[in-house]
Amino acid sequence: MFFKREKERVLGFSEQMDQLKSAGYAVEPSSGGLTRVANGNLAALLEESASGTPAIVDSGLLIGQEVAVLTDIGFQKIFLAPSGKRTPALADHLTALHAFREDLGEALGLTSLYNEGLGTTNEKHLYDRVEDRDAGVPRRPWERN
Repeated sequence: MFFKREKERVLGFSEQMDQLKSAGYAVEPSSGGLTRVANGNLAALLEESASGTPAIVDSGLLIGQEVAVLTDIGFQKIFLAPSGKRTPALADHLTALHAFREDLGEALGLTSLYNEGLGTTNEKHLYDRVEDRDAGVPRRPWERN
């Protein structure tokens, strides 16, 4: 006798957002076609990928209505909002952000990566102390404005 395996049903973006709402996350549309998912003082910006599943664009601390992204400035980690507001990243913030991102990824059925499982990671770095390095030729110290 032959048995036919049931195909796994892949949930669409809106169905997964409904599941997040029922799991206790606050889900609301954000600018640029993104969806903001928040739980407490942490939030993530999600977008619908080409396959119709959600992808995490950014995650971080809520400062007002903005999602402040974890940023490394060389000597310290900070949360930097799009408006320029900054707040230092404390150990409690990093622990909570790591747990939030893991829980959100698990709720969405995303693949857990090894380097993210070790601790909180960030992709934004502002180490460069040389001003205007990326804007063509930087001003030399002996030149005046």
